[in-house]
Amino acid sequence: MSIVDLLSWALIIFGSSFCIIAGVGVLRLPDYFSRIHAVGILDSLGAGALILGLMLQAGFTLITIKLFLILVIIVITGPTATHALARAALDSGLTAELDEENDPSSN
Repeated sequence: MSIVDLLSWALIIFGSSFCIIAGVGVLRLPDYFSRIHAVGILDSLGAGALILGLMLQAGFTLITIKLFLILVIIVITGPTATHALARAALDSGLTAELDEENDPSSN
């Protein structure tokens, strides 16, 4: 097994496990802003690592170029969409749930 195979499998396993963790976070986190944060991280890190691992597996072919274009689109649109959703939620009056015990404004 070559170093490229080991690195690609490490990226695929890391990206897959990060996607699973972020998916659980979307289900378990308490409020809207925490959930969209988990989704934003999932797009950027989880899917990015998966696609990089797949690019290493494919070698230098047309598939690698297509995967690179998908990665560029994800890196640009993921954080932008998350920011737009958070801004729309703030503009509509939605506020984040804060822990009263650790809230500095309650002192």
